[in-house]
Amino acid sequence: MPQIISSILEQVRPATVLDIGITALLIYWLFSLIRGTRAVSLVIGVSVLVALYFAAGALGLRLVTQILQAGAVVGLFALVVVFQPELRRVLERIGRVGSLARLLSADTRQADRVAAEVARAASILAAEGHGALIVLERETGLAEFAETGVMIHGDLSADLLRTIFTPRSALHDGAVIIRAGRILAAGALLPLAETSVQSERFGTRHRAALGVAEQTDAIVVVVSEENGQVSLVERARIVRNLGEAQLARTVRSMLRADARPTWRSPAIRRSAEAREEESSAAAGAPR
Repeated sequence: MPQIISSILEQVRPATVLDIGITALLIYWLFSLIRGTRAVSLVIGVSVLVALYFAAGALGLRLVTQILQAGAVVGLFALVVVFQPELRRVLERIGRVGSLARLLSADTRQADRVAAEVARAASILAAEGHGALIVLERETGLAEFAETGVMIHGDLSADLLRTIFTPRSALHDGAVIIRAGRILAAGALLPLAETSVQSERFGTRHRAALGVAEQTDAIVVVVSEENGQVSLVERARIVRNLGEAQLARTVRSMLRADARPTWRSPAIRRSAEAREEESSAAAGAPR
């Protein structure tokens, strides 16, 4: 046994270990991209078909093998169509790896101002029971979504955001898109989330926030009209029931080039969960 182990270790070279490590990281990265989307079930289905093809070849089932070979050509093009959103996300993330946009991003003062104005507006709208959908552009351009709304190119302020999302106003149903500390557009239409579980759990605003976060690296702030909760969505993940100070601190950390996002920390989650429990208890209390 020691001789076998030593012979195996002699055949393992540093290049082999590096090759295996890079391959494992690529597989993990690809699965992290499709986690929580419909692509997971599609990957499982494709894996079953591949396993069936090799099993048919090993057992000498020529008819089944030929059918699977013929279907593989059509299936390849079908996969490109079905996985189009996931492929787009992969290519965008690859493009952002070597991007210099972070070096040219907004300075700390601008990030502080944007975070403060957005958090203040969200807090006021939540207190008034008005819904809102605010999208903050980062490295991925949102021009295609902004063009579906009304171009504003106005200075960002909490009062302007509050005015836009006033009920019965012309633009209150759409999303506001913020770029470089300015309001680029209002009343914009966003794609709805493709995750079936989240689509059933959340309303239209939250589905739209999850949808744009699935395809881009934007930060999305959602104010629920039903319960007044303020939620933060980033990369198809959501944290609900944030306070004004908490929201401002988290958005600021995401916008700064030299800071790491802190919204996934246990403290943020515990505080949000505590606020949510308090809101649920208050809603269930007799009036």
